[in-house]
Amino acid sequence: MNPIDLFASGITFHPDGGVRATERRMTTGDGSWHVGTFHVETDADVHADHWEMHPAAEEAVCCLSGALRIHLRPEEAGGEEEMVKLPAGTAFIVPRGRWHRLELDAPSDIMSITLRHGTRLERRTSPQP
Repeated sequence: MNPIDLFASGITFHPDGGVRATERRMTTGDGSWHVGTFHVETDADVHADHWEMHPAAEEAVCCLSGALRIHLRPEEAGGEEEMVKLPAGTAFIVPRGRWHRLELDAPSDIMSITLRHGTRLERRTSPQP
């Protein structure tokens, strides 16, 4: 009967219908959906120097306060990065298997909801702006 601090714990939705507070983590192997909520102040807090990809599911990135940008890596060589701005109170659904990264326009509270199984990170090699 205790409330869950969303900024200290994650919430995991299991295939059997169970919902549990858990530690926040980048990957899981049990087929569960993970909700993580974060206070972020700098680009380093959102690993802006890395691309991220979730092969098992789409990801809802929700900007609860502040403002951020989601960059999507080109799907084809030589293509242009796409960018979506998220002001407070908005969300964007990152397509399954699409490489993406975040940058902040202001300190923010963000929430991520996805099936984290197989999540991959890759260092960004192009020059930083």
